[in-house]
Amino acid sequence: MAEPEPPSPAGGPVAPDRPVPATWRALVRTARPKQWAKNVLVFAAPAAAGVLDEPRHLLQASVAFVAFCLAASGTYFFNDALDAVADRTHPTKQFRPVAAGHISERLAKVVAVVLVLAGIAVAVPVQHGRLAGMVALYVAVTLTYSAWLKHEPVVDLGMVAAGFVIRAIAGGVATDVVLSDWFLIVAGGASLFMVTGKRYSEQIELGDASGAHRATLTAYSRSFLSFVRAVAAGVTITAYCLWAFENKAATGTQVWFEISIVPFVLAILRYAHIVEQGQAGAPEEVLFADRVIQVLGLLWAITFAIGVYA
Repeated sequence: MAEPEPPSPAGGPVAPDRPVPATWRALVRTARPKQWAKNVLVFAAPAAAGVLDEPRHLLQASVAFVAFCLAASGTYFFNDALDAVADRTHPTKQFRPVAAGHISERLAKVVAVVLVLAGIAVAVPVQHGRLAGMVALYVAVTLTYSAWLKHEPVVDLGMVAAGFVIRAIAGGVATDVVLSDWFLIVAGGASLFMVTGKRYSEQIELGDASGAHRATLTAYSRSFLSFVRAVAAGVTITAYCLWAFENKAATGTQVWFEISIVPFVLAILRYAHIVEQGQAGAPEEVLFADRVIQVLGLLWAITFAIGVYA
């Protein structure tokens, strides 16, 4: 006779054939350390401006990174508490600690508040509180999305993309760097491209069960998502090319910005290919697993860095 499953503190089912982890492990997993890679965006603006080799600016950008890691993890706890029921219908998200019953929804919300406040507090000393304002804006946008706007078609795409753009802007705010218009367009277009690719892949992965997990997925046809993805990719590539030409003009004969266009475009196309296969439901997993994108990203970083610092 099989042993009974351990009780769930949240009232939900415990994932089958999986041992119940220690509470601290479940908390760390819910914080999603892998997702912190997204917060590297705070280094983008100061890197493009060529100021990261100055200790003060590097420290300011690093504080922004830590602040967004704390705040983002707080929003993940809140989101998982709200989505526990829906996550139990997802093939992989059903194993998230809150959905699996390893952490109660009440505990998740308490930890969410603590982490969000910690993220804002860490950012307060930078630029007379302006960075803290950006962190607070990010939290407000993310929580509004989790509680309400994720159910509104099209708006949900824009809200998720806005979270990435806010990170990029925050890096400029933290280091007092003037942001290029082209930089903002590239950040916005690339964010929308990745978010739409995520939705497209979720539709393929979940099939007929997609509506039970995320209501807006049933509102989108694959052709519509492909259209939005194509528009976003076109805007991103065009804006990046113009940004590269602008940087070349500012540096005289510097050609490395133009050379950086090649790996940048190839990386966009490579990611689009992965999306078409329905394997981009977790963008951070793609970036960690796909060697081609990693090599292209490294080549882009090297060529752009040479253009900035040479």
